[in-house]
Amino acid sequence: MRRILLSLLLCVFISTSISGREVTPFNDGWSFKKGPFNSSPAILSTNYTGGKWEEVKIPHTWNAKDMQVAMANISGFRNPQERFYTGEAMYKKTYTPDASLKDKRVFLRFEGVGSVAEVYVNNQFAGRHLGAYSAFTLEIDRLLQFGEENEIIVKADNSERPDVIPVNHVLFGVYGGIYRDISLIVTEKLNIAVTDYASPGIYISQDNVTKKSADVNIKIKVDNITGSVQNTNLVTTIYEMDGKTIKSKKETPVRVNPQGRQFFTHNFKITNPHLWQGLEDPYLYKAVTQIVSGGRIIDEVVQPLGLRHFELKTGDGMYLNGKKVPMYGTCRHQDWWEKGSALTKEDHNTDLEIIKEMGATTIRFAHYQQAEQIYAKCDSIGFIVWAEIPFVNRVSTLETENAKQQLTELIRQNYNHPSIYVWGLHNEVYTPFEQTIPLTTTLHDLAKTEDPYRYTVSVSGYNKIDAAANHNADIQGINHYFGWYGGKISDIDNWVKKAEKEFADYNVIFSEYGGEANINQQKEDVGEIGDCCGYDKKYYETWGTKFHEIQWGVIAKHPFLIASYIWNTFDFATPMSSQGGVHSRNMKGLVTFDRKTKKDPFYWYKANWSKEPVLYLTQRRAVDRENEYTSATVYSNIGTPRLFVNGVEIKEFTEGTTSIHYIFNSIKLKEGENIIEVKATKDGKTYEDKIVWNYSEKNKGKSDDSTPIEKTEEHIGL
Repeated sequence: MRRILLSLLLCVFISTSISGREVTPFNDGWSFKKGPFNSSPAILSTNYTGGKWEEVKIPHTWNAKDMQVAMANISGFRNPQERFYTGEAMYKKTYTPDASLKDKRVFLRFEGVGSVAEVYVNNQFAGRHLGAYSAFTLEIDRLLQFGEENEIIVKADNSERPDVIPVNHVLFGVYGGIYRDISLIVTEKLNIAVTDYASPGIYISQDNVTKKSADVNIKIKVDNITGSVQNTNLVTTIYEMDGKTIKSKKETPVRVNPQGRQFFTHNFKITNPHLWQGLEDPYLYKAVTQIVSGGRIIDEVVQPLGLRHFELKTGDGMYLNGKKVPMYGTCRHQDWWEKGSALTKEDHNTDLEIIKEMGATTIRFAHYQQAEQIYAKCDSIGFIVWAEIPFVNRVSTLETENAKQQLTELIRQNYNHPSIYVWGLHNEVYTPFEQTIPLTTTLHDLAKTEDPYRYTVSVSGYNKIDAAANHNADIQGINHYFGWYGGKISDIDNWVKKAEKEFADYNVIFSEYGGEANINQQKEDVGEIGDCCGYDKKYYETWGTKFHEIQWGVIAKHPFLIASYIWNTFDFATPMSSQGGVHSRNMKGLVTFDRKTKKDPFYWYKANWSKEPVLYLTQRRAVDRENEYTSATVYSNIGTPRLFVNGVEIKEFTEGTTSIHYIFNSIKLKEGENIIEVKATKDGKTYEDKIVWNYSEKNKGKSDDSTPIEKTEEHIGL
């Protein structure tokens, strides 16, 4: 038995070592010092004055709490530093590379640093990166002392800058710190490119995808710094989902010059492919590309391959591999309560599990590139993904180069994810149009050059499809919050009817819609105009529920909107504002910031979208009732529910805005505690839900009955 175990361990060691590339987590052993500092020398050292060093584990952010509870003075938007810390901080780590690595290439890959990073090795400058949300890779072997201790320092700075998008903290806060993973990558001097915008170095394109065949092109970038020509073999193997069975294989002898990166391609014709069919069947092949010389694997990169074809049909919807699929969409911000953006893999998985439970089929990851794990999980789960850059909210006129850089990074780093169908170029950026229009056009052209196989989208906060900043991308997204930032909830109906007549030839997505909902603020009866905006306003959960009941009822009937996205799945931090009785928070989420409470609208969408059985009574937190005669609302996707009040069945109901919406009117409550129960049976199984309401005449007037005034039509808020 011992010999068998030793043999297995030896096999594992050999299979790992011969691959040529070693990727090791580099998150441990870091110390942190927060500024502000006395000066900004070009060369840093651990004696740099300001702050105290403390041990931290990456991922880490220094804004985990202060950005979520900071007081806000909306008028004037003074320096964010008055509310939460923005500025410089430093991380340091000691690293002793083994002497055997002296003839290797050594890289540090940072998945995310908020928002400007400078890296130093032994007090020597290694590189700089501008942007909080994309990965970057630096080669550091020339700066290392092998077999000795080396000091690595990372200076991070999340101050507002007009040349780095996003240019402010208004729509959301840019958390400072090394808030995503770090990896140490070691390769041979002949390798698949590591520093091509931190991409995997191979790009998988697909065309003519049908059930009968699919054309797959794999572009490989190879780097040779050996100083001489290398004659080697490139091998690409496409495996079935089991990771063992070979679907197809190519081996090509290549001559790699020592000057400049070399570009090689492998072309495949996959017959009878197993297609990636979203949530229904997210089948993934595995593409393994290797550099092989003398029978030894010099380098290896593994990427997912989901064979699919996206087609958005104007006025109709999404067709995936020729099959129409519903675009039930929601948006996601990456921060959590008291964690900020420094999330674990479990946190990311939890968010995706909640979104899947709701029945969503597509996710807009707003408003920036999100963790690599997110896109990989969406591939394997089957979500259809909108990925975008953080060109949002404001135009500085100095952001052009950084916007182009971040879009290139977004596309190259995520090119191979089959779940992504569209690249987002901008969100609610307006004047001066002399900057917005040409920059959006440039970004569109850049995206099409980098990736001609996917769509582009720009997003407007005006409800006018022909606004000046529109029409510079393949798709026009419209953000509008009827009833919250203007008009009343049901105004969406006339708007979409008018739009589908006037813009029948346009691809239009309802890219954001939603309403604030504070679970600690409840009111029985609400109108169609929300109490926006301010700290002293009431953001009733019941109003948010009514908003979604009406708006989804309209959206579902209008395929002119080829997709729609709820803003937002989760409450998130807005450190520059305080609203609805809560500091620094946007409460348009269907789930609370801490992920502990799913609000009533969450179950509205689950009942409408999910295939799971749903039977749900709303207003479960509106416990204290002031009306003796009231109504009860039930969501049921398992057939007609039976409602009981204090044991007595209420048989009369009306249908609401969709087929799962049941409203039981004229319910009479007794003084004191009232038990509201609902039951339904499907496939021989009985489902139940129960809530308790307390009625008293003394409850009258406890909630704020003031009628909010009409707001302007322009989208004005957060």
